[in-house]
Amino acid sequence: MSVSAPPAPPTRRSSSWPGVLLALGVAAASMAAAQALPGLSALVIAIAVGVVVANLTSLPPALSPGIQFAAKKLLRAGIVLLGLQVALGDLLGLGAPILLVVVVVVAVGIFGTVAIGRALGVEKGLTILVACGFSICGAAAVAAAAGVTDPREEHEERTVTAVALVVLCGTVMIAAVPAVAALLALSPQTAGLWAGASIHEVAQVVAAGGALGGTALALAVIVKLARVLMLAPVMAMLSLQQRREGAAEGARPPLVPLFVLGFLAMVVLRSVAPLPGALLEVGALLQTGLLAAAMFSLGTGVRVRRLLRVGPRPFALAALSTLLVASLALGGVLLAA
Repeated sequence: MSVSAPPAPPTRRSSSWPGVLLALGVAAASMAAAQALPGLSALVIAIAVGVVVANLTSLPPALSPGIQFAAKKLLRAGIVLLGLQVALGDLLGLGAPILLVVVVVVAVGIFGTVAIGRALGVEKGLTILVACGFSICGAAAVAAAAGVTDPREEHEERTVTAVALVVLCGTVMIAAVPAVAALLALSPQTAGLWAGASIHEVAQVVAAGGALGGTALALAVIVKLARVLMLAPVMAMLSLQQRREGAAEGARPPLVPLFVLGFLAMVVLRSVAPLPGALLEVGALLQTGLLAAAMFSLGTGVRVRRLLRVGPRPFALAALSTLLVASLALGGVLLAA
């Protein structure tokens, strides 16, 4: 596949702190670098650092327990805090037509990507992760889907590969959406709606929205958060499917993973409670830091030579999924407008 075998499970005497502190340190540095490099998100920088470190040197074995912890537990904690960014009132302000576009983009994007993956002969597990990541909210959706489809964490290489594809294609979209919007002479409002409905990561949407100017950024972020909210129902349906497929083996994963319930709880809290702006800012910083730490940890599992040997099919799937979601989003936004 595209990554090295996961490190051996830690013993009882193993400490997670060295690896966790390293991941958090890289996350903090990535966040600082992102402030100085507009257009690059801390998540992209962190995973790039992880890939570089993994391919130029070898990390001490003592760091493995903490890196594993960051790649799984810190990532899920970051997903929970992501819910604090979603206010239901803001989403309802978009109006029914745009909300319908969001639902169609997510639903058709997932089913269409699965169909493309089947036609290309890409492994089913990887196809599902790509479908969720590209249609909903990037790396966070990949991690959420992996938590449902691989609860025993036996196929971590799928998660790493899907995250790498999200970073690659989403970064291309940061430049592509403003360029195509200018070519089509889209208004800033329409371009912002399209960016939010099509680009993979929240941070990537912010970068593209800032480049579009005008009111594009605010609209892009709100539409993107509407897609983020689709994480919960999609994971519930995916979990239900896993329960049906695993019934013969006696495997019954929870209908909704605990971290997805936490995400929903944060959405409700943000929507009904008058939270101070300072608290929301702290939550956003923590969420970015936790996800960046997880991205660094996942990046340390990427081996470039093996990624290149995975073949063209996953890359073709990622490119076609990106085109599918972007086309659905553009058509839907134009119709809604």
